[in-house]
Amino acid sequence: MVRVPLTAEELERGRRLGELLRSARGETKMVQVALDAGISVETLRKIETGRIATPAFFTITAVAHVLDISLDDIAAALDGDAVSPDRASRRAS
Repeated sequence: MVRVPLTAEELERGRRLGELLRSARGETKMVQVALDAGISVETLRKIETGRIATPAFFTITAVAHVLDISLDDIAAALDGDAVSPDRASRRAS
């Protein structure tokens, strides 16, 4: 299976997600958040820096729980950048 490259919008949304999580983490150590969420520190670092622009749903759910952020708040912060119909049709093929 060939992976479809991410669009500029998806990369930007990933960057904003990272900023949101980094801001919510505040002074809490990255190691502690990753440990509590059950993910690696490197995974959290990549999400926070936007290097993982489309992290798995359950990864974000775990981090959001640790940071006490609702998924609704995350979705609202990233709203307006839904997957384009063109990309959605490419995924279905």
